[in-house]
Order: sequence, then structure tokens, then C-alpha cells
Amino acid sequence: MSTKKNVTPETGIDNLNDSLTSMTAKVQDNKKIISIVCLAVIAVVVIVLAYFYFFRGPSINKANDAVGAADLTLAQGNDSVALAQYMNVADQYGHDAANRAALQSAILLYQKGDYDKALTYLGKYSAKEDIIGAAAYSLKGDCYVNLDKLPEAVKCYKDAINQSDDNPSYTPYFMLKLARVYAAMGNHADEAAMYKDVMTKYPTYGAANNLDIEKYYDRAMLQAEAK
Repeated sequence: MSTKKNVTPETGIDNLNDSLTSMTAKVQDNKKIISIVCLAVIAVVVIVLAYFYFFRGPSINKANDAVGAADLTLAQGNDSVALAQYMNVADQYGHDAANRAALQSAILLYQKGDYDKALTYLGKYSAKEDIIGAAAYSLKGDCYVNLDKLPEAVKCYKDAINQSDDNPSYTPYFMLKLARVYAAMGNHADEAAMYKDVMTKYPTYGAANNLDIEKYYDRAMLQAEAK
């Protein structure tokens, strides 16, 4: 006896219609979900565009105008007023203008002998470019040297060397600064090693800058051997 159920054409059509109705309902539900997601994405895009055009754009322009005014004041020889302007930009704004203002503030504060405050503004500066960033690290090291914090200065000069990316004009300059700090710390072996690195990696630097690096190396070696 056959166990196969008889399916009338009407039953088959009804089942098909039920399936189609179910699929249509799911598609409609999916469309609603897709529409909601699309609306959410559009809303985020609108917010982002509004931020750039109505907030960030004007904020960047305002910061650029402010740092430009400080540049003009400095060019006119009004260092103290320019310093106040740069510090205001560094403290009140973001963006690249504030970053540059922080570095310029640190330079002027260093020139005034206010090394602690110069370090504060160097802390606000983000080293991005190879040479300018390296110079900022070197300035930080100079501040620490003047504050007699030589281990901190060592770290800063090492950062300057790494940031300068083997620039033949600046990297050996930072290396010589580091060597002099080693000398001040009585670490003559590392001092001699630094002079040796300069002579090996940048053999023309000494002659180009009227520096007898070999003499410095020999002296450091003698002092290292005498310890």
C-alpha cells in the first residue's frame, strides 16, 4: 500500500502562495531594515560633513589666522607679545596651527631661559616631520641639559637622532650633542663610541664644519682608559 500522500493541485498552489507570501513579507521586512540602516548611515555622513564644514573648517581657519597674527608680531620684533599669542593658540586650539604654535612657544621660552615652561609646551607638540620633529627633540634635550637632568637629555638626543632619519646635516649634529652629554656624565666610553659612529657614518661632516672629531675621539678614549 502506498504511503504517499495525495496532493491536489489546489493544495500545491496554496502551499506555493503561502511560501511566496512568507518570502514577500521577509523581503518587506528586509527593505525596512535596509532603509533604517541607510537612514542611519546618511545621518552619520550629515553629522560628519556638518562637523567639517560648520565646526572644524572654521576652527582650523581661526587657528591659522591666530598663529599667522603671532608670526607677524614676531617678525616685527615683539617677542613677548608673540609668545603670548603663540601660547594662546597652543592652549585654545587644536589642529596643525596649535601644534606649530606649541613648538614656537617652546623656542621663545627657551630663549628666555624658562626651561621648565618650554618643556611644558614641547609636551604639547607632536613631532611629525623628520627634521623639525628631530629639532624639537633636540630642544627638549637642551632644556634638560640646562636643568642639569642629563639622563633625560640623553633620551631626547637619542629621539632626535632616530627622528632625523640619517640626515647627513642634522643626524651627526645631534650625535655630537649626545657625545657631549656623555662626556659631562663621565661616560667617556659611550662618548668615544658616538664620535666613532659620526666618523664612520658621516666621514665628511667634521671637515665640512671645521670640527676635528678624531681629536675628540682620541681624547674620549684616553679618558675612558684612564678610569
